This record gives sequence, structure tokens and C-alpha cells, in this order.
Amino acid sequence: MHDGGTVPVVIIGSGQAGLSVAYHLRRAGLTAGRDFVIFDRGADAGGAWQYRWESLRLGEAHRVNDLPGLAEVGLSFETADRTRPARDVVTEYYRRFEEHYELNVLRPVAVRSVFNRNADLVVRTSSVARGEQETLARLLVNATGTWGAPFVPHYPGADRFQGRQLHTSDYTDARQFAGQRVVVVGGGTSAIGLMLELEGIAADLTWVARRPIEWVRTEHLDPEGALAAVAKQDEAARNGLALPSIVSGTGVPVSRRIQAGIDRGTLVARPMFAGLEETGVRWPDGSVTAADVIIWATGFRPELRHLAPLKLRTGAGGLAVGAGASWSDPRIFLAGYGPQASTIGARRAGRVIARRLLALL
Repeated sequence: MHDGGTVPVVIIGSGQAGLSVAYHLRRAGLTAGRDFVIFDRGADAGGAWQYRWESLRLGEAHRVNDLPGLAEVGLSFETADRTRPARDVVTEYYRRFEEHYELNVLRPVAVRSVFNRNADLVVRTSSVARGEQETLARLLVNATGTWGAPFVPHYPGADRFQGRQLHTSDYTDARQFAGQRVVVVGGGTSAIGLMLELEGIAADLTWVARRPIEWVRTEHLDPEGALAAVAKQDEAARNGLALPSIVSGTGVPVSRRIQAGIDRGTLVARPMFAGLEETGVRWPDGSVTAADVIIWATGFRPELRHLAPLKLRTGAGGLAVGAGASWSDPRIFLAGYGPQASTIGARRAGRVIARRLLALL
């Protein structure tokens, strides 16, 4: 049990990146609660996956790589039941992983801010069980991912639209849109999944994307394309720039299900609309498509608001990060940021960051 006080390392977040770091610290002989503590705002294990909609299943478009040491628990996502909701599978596997390695994740605990007090980092948290607390740390690993910072771009007339607007993070079930006219905005796998799920349920369905969809005619991502996309993320992170989209650099693999949707004419994206009207979306030619609902499948941004007091952000809008470490403050590590954002990237980052933490302790 951890009740404030001082601890060498604080890890914020228990998704893939946070658990990967914690695993390698445990392998090195450190003890959770004494040598490091993990704060997580979720009510259960599973990271952001616990919030995904019920119908989402594990597959090529939504794949989860195994945590390091997951095989020792007797589990693998490669053999997971793909008929079950992905959120249930990931939550179960991560919970068993946490228990096996005695990680003692403290949840639900919200990290409100991180700031300096002399030579220490102060992590201010709040929870129903413990109230407001401060924990002093020598080193900090931020592994909060992006789920808590959904991105909705601004378009003219957005405040005038009288229908419902929601982000994919708010989406729960297609049935609530039965008989409604729905516009899905976005060019990634979430937008595609929503289009296929809403087909035949919504009265009218329109898909729009900011750039043309680059279909990859294989069910597996091209390794060279994936490496190039990760390299762009790494370059942006090292230079403190806003991070580019991974999908924009790799394209979308065409599974049999997706190909069938293309053949039916469902997965045909229109260029972006010019703005919103009270009753729908207005196209560049002035025509209007009536809509009751707009779903913004427009992705997320890194969730870093709690780190604002540390003034890590550059003038270019990002954080200068190399190999998981902040270049402006050597006490701060960002697991799962930039090139580490994929599940396999987060796994590899865990080992690298843990080694650097151990060297500093």
C-alpha cells in the first residue's frame, strides 16, 4: 500500500507502456509500492481498451501485442478468443499480468499535476479512497497514452449544428443511431469500423476524410511503410514537433471484410465538407447533406496536461523526446509517446526506459 510520501519512481498509467516499464523494473528486483508506484485513473485493468465499445473485436485492424512476460502468465493475444469483446479480453489479460507480477496498481487515482519542489518531483493525485495526496519522486514515467485527450478539429458552423456530435471515445453501440442520418469523419481504422457497424442500422450513412484513403492490398501492414511511419514519429518527437498520424504513413490494410465494404459502396470516403449548417454538412460546391449525428473519428493527442507545470512543451507544439526520455528534463520519461505509441513499440520502450531508470537510481 502506498499513501503519499516519497518513492524513487512514479509511473502514471497502466496500459501497455506503463506495464512494460513496471515488468522490467520487477525483473531487476525492484518492489512495487516501495521502489516504484503505479497510478492509474481507470476503474479496472486494461488501459484505454476498457473504454472501447462492446462490439469491437481483436483482429488485424485492432491488434494487441503481448506484454513482455505475458507468456509466463500462460496467456497470449495471438490465441485470444476473437469472439469476445476486445475490451473484456484485454482487461482480463492485463489484470492477470498485474496480479502475477505483483504490480499493485493504485486505481482509480487521477493525477492532477506534476511540478517541482526543490530537487523533487511532486505528483499531486486525487481519489475517492484517499482524497488529495502528494507523492514525492526522483524520477517519473508518464505512460498516459492518448485516450483522455480526444481530438475534434474545428470546422465553420460547428456551434450551429443542431444535431448530436460525439467523438469515438464516446461511442458505445450502433443501435442508438437506428434510423438516423449519420456522418462519420476520419480516415483511420476506427472510422472504417464505425461505417461497417452502422451500415444497415443508420437511415443514411456518409463517410468523409481529410485526405484520400490509401488502401493497402494485404491484410498485414507493409513492414517498410510501418518503419517509415515510425521514423517520422521519432523525428517529430526528437524535434519537439506535433506528432504526425501513423495511419497516414502506413495506409489501411484491406481485409476481406473491408474489401466487401468497398465493393458494396459503403467504404467510399468523400472529400472533407466545407462546414456545418444547422441541419447538416455543407460541401465545397454549396450543396448540403442533412444529418442528425456527426461522429468525429479524428483520433487523439498525447495526454500531457498534468505535466504542464514542468514546461516541457516546445514552441513547435510538441515535446522534445528521444528514446523515451525528455530532452529538457532528464528526470522525465515518456513511455508510449511518438514512435513508441504502437503496442509493439510500447513493449520495446519498456525495456529501454527501465534500463535508464535503473542507471539513474
